[in-house]
Amino acid sequence: MLKAKLAASAALITIFSSTSVLAADEDIKALRAEVQNMKQAYEKRIAELESKINKIEKEKSLAKSVAPILATPATARRDVKNNSFNPSIGVILNAQYNAFSSDTGDIAGFAVGHEGERPRENFSVDHTELNFSANIDDKFFGSTTAAIAQHEGETEVELEEAFIMTLPGAGLPDGISIKAGRAFWTLGYLNEHHSHTDDFADRPLPYRVFLNEAFNDDGAEISYVLPTDLYLAIGGGLFSGNDFPFGENSGSDIGAWSAFARVGGDISHDQSWRLGGYMLSGEANGSRFSNEDTVSFTGDTNIYAADLRYTLAPTGNARNQEILLQAEYFWRDEKGIYEDTNAATGPVNFDNSSSGWYTQAIYKFDQQWRVGARYSQLDASNVPAGLVGSALDSGGHNPKAYSAMLDWANSEFSRVRLQYNREELSHGQNDNQIMLQYIMSLGAHGAHKY
Repeated sequence: MLKAKLAASAALITIFSSTSVLAADEDIKALRAEVQNMKQAYEKRIAELESKINKIEKEKSLAKSVAPILATPATARRDVKNNSFNPSIGVILNAQYNAFSSDTGDIAGFAVGHEGERPRENFSVDHTELNFSANIDDKFFGSTTAAIAQHEGETEVELEEAFIMTLPGAGLPDGISIKAGRAFWTLGYLNEHHSHTDDFADRPLPYRVFLNEAFNDDGAEISYVLPTDLYLAIGGGLFSGNDFPFGENSGSDIGAWSAFARVGGDISHDQSWRLGGYMLSGEANGSRFSNEDTVSFTGDTNIYAADLRYTLAPTGNARNQEILLQAEYFWRDEKGIYEDTNAATGPVNFDNSSSGWYTQAIYKFDQQWRVGARYSQLDASNVPAGLVGSALDSGGHNPKAYSAMLDWANSEFSRVRLQYNREELSHGQNDNQIMLQYIMSLGAHGAHKY
């Protein structure tokens, strides 16, 4: 009996021992599986983090290699010119339909260059632009823009820009950049921008009269963004003096120079501002023609300008809603000799000044829709007796223009705009204008400045 009990107890112990061993083996397998899963999960997470780090480092390196000349204090524009060393190629199609109520568009009291005249009536291909831009190497960036347009019935190809600029890796002190070649130089707000980036179908009166739409002479410019909390930039340039408002400088001397200073910043996360002051000085040699090539000027020209720009995103997202306020003021001083072949007298000594300004407001009330209004005005010089009755005689009238526009953008690559102008450029000349414009961007195109 005792032997039977001992045998039964031994059997039970053996069974329980075997069960415990099996349970322990299962626990070990489960723990090993859990450790393996944790190891795989952590390895995957580590790989993801390493991938993100590599991506950020590449983007940071690329951003440094293609940083613009000036670090501006807020922006809401795309930047697709950064193909490293592969050229970005883009085409801008810019066309209009224009209807005017007045037969003429002469601006009383001012000699206007050909580009500054009002656009031709009916359908027109205003400016088709072809742009090539890319990093040249780790120290230089280059860009070339050619414009194809019609003037007086002939198709013309104009080299608008062909420049190089230094990148941060060029070895210059931090904040300093140099641009050389032909470019839309730093002078006011609009001058640096191609016309297709404007908020209106035409440029305001001061740009048409004082700069013949834009100043893009051959030369070089240096700029320095100071290491301050508030955005502060200074700079200046030297130019050949071949572009309006100067003339054809065939000598080796520098024909014009400029200086500028800008300050700006963010008021809050949804507001920004910028204020600038500028000077452009040079000598005209009689090659500046306008008003059917009857007027020329020889002498010194100084242009002083100031601009102010304010942006507000009421909802905190400028893509959905944005308010833009912008104004510029120009003052021109001329000392030399004016000659008008239609005037009764010959060359006349001239030492006087004129001015002009504009202000505009743009309201983006939807991702695709904007509405805007603009007012511009010119204050003409008091001409000497010898120029009374000439194109430079304003007859006491200050030219002015009112503009209203509505535009729709299907994407950042396409825009259609309807604009109404009322121009009062001479006594009794009230010109009501309708402009219908489309701007289409094909391929890559450089970022637009703030």
